[in-house]
Amino acid sequence: MKVRKFALVLRAAFTLFVLSLAANAQTADDLIKKGDEHYNKLEASEALKCYLPAEQIEPENATLLVKIARQFRHLMTDAKDKDNKLRLGRTALGYSRRAVKLAPNDPEAQLALAISYGKILPLVGNKERVESSRVIKVAAEKTVKLDPDNDLGWHVLGRWHLVVAEVSGVKRALAQVVYGKLPPATYQEAERCFEKAIELNPNRLMHYIELGRTYAGMDRKDEARKYLAKGLSMKETEKDDPETKEKGRELLQKLR
Repeated sequence: MKVRKFALVLRAAFTLFVLSLAANAQTADDLIKKGDEHYNKLEASEALKCYLPAEQIEPENATLLVKIARQFRHLMTDAKDKDNKLRLGRTALGYSRRAVKLAPNDPEAQLALAISYGKILPLVGNKERVESSRVIKVAAEKTVKLDPDNDLGWHVLGRWHLVVAEVSGVKRALAQVVYGKLPPATYQEAERCFEKAIELNPNRLMHYIELGRTYAGMDRKDEARKYLAKGLSMKETEKDDPETKEKGRELLQKLR
C-alpha cells in the first residue's frame, strides 16, 4: 500500500515537473515573441527586457542568443562614448560566440559573429584588429557557404574585402611583420560580393552605398556616384541606415 502511494506521489510530482517545463517553454516563447515586436520597431532596450528573461529559461537557444547580440549592437550604435560602445560591442560578441559554439552550422550564428567582430574593429588596437579581421573573413565565408542566399553574409564578406583592400601597401607590410600576414583582398572581390547581395535583396540601401564606395576605391567615379546616389535615395529601414547614408553623402561630396 505504501509502495503504491509513493508511486502515485512520484507520478504526480513528475507530472507537475513536466507541466512546469512546458509552462516555462511557453513563457520563453511569449517573451521572444514580444521581444521580436520591439525589435521590429528598432526598440533595442525594450526588446532586451524580453529577450534576457527568455535567455534565463532557454540559455542554450542559439537563435535567441543571435537576437540578443543584435540588440546589443543596436545599443552600440546609439552609444555616445567609445568605452560604452566597446563594452556593448564585446557583450554582443560574447553572445555571438555562445551561439556559434551551440550551433556552428547555423548561418545566422556565423553572421552574428562576423558582424559583432566588425562592429568593434574600429575601437580596438592594431593587433586585435588584425586578429579580428581574420575571424570576420572565416565567419562570413561560412555564412554564405551554409546559406548562399544570405544577402547580409555576402555584404559582410564584401565589406571585409573592401576594408582590407583599402589598407595601403606600407600599412599592410607593417602589419604583416608585426602581426602576421592578412588574407588577400581585392576591390574586384568586394564588387562581386556586393553585386550578389543586391541581386539577393535589392531593398537594402547599404548594399548600394558600399558598392559605390568600392567603385570609388577602383577610381570608377561615374559608377561610384550612381550607386551612392541610389542608396541615398532609398528609405531608411534598418538601424545603421542613417550612419551608412552619412558616410555615403560624405563620399559623394568628395566625388563631385
